Amino acid sequence: MELMTKEIEKKLAKYPLYSQDGLGGEARVVVKYFGGSATTWLITEGEKQKDGDWLFFGFITLGIRDPSDSSKLLWEWGYVRLSELEDVRFPPFGLPAERDLYLDPHAKVCDEVFMCSQYGSD
Repeated sequence: MELMTKEIEKKLAKYPLYSQDGLGGEARVVVKYFGGSATTWLITEGEKQKDGDWLFFGFITLGIRDPSDSSKLLWEWGYVRLSELEDVRFPPFGLPAERDLYLDPHAKVCDEVFMCSQYGSD
């Protein structure tokens, strides 16, 4: 599966790095990647770098349980490169990251995070 398409590039042109700064859960999700049992990247911004790679910013979980509430996953804002997503492989079968083909084009971070049953409903 292709993780970057011309369509995604066009969307990201509207959401360069820092364009949604301060919006928190109201930030639009441009593209959603996932893999393993619970790893999810909700990409809200991105820019092509001089070396041809893409630098993304978004809300991310690596599937690690919240120590204060084991029914939820830890989420954090952070950066990831397209090349890192293309290189990642998930055990035990070495499956790659995938792109959510059915992401609502109007999705916000708060919509997607709370849809994850592991995150909880509060």
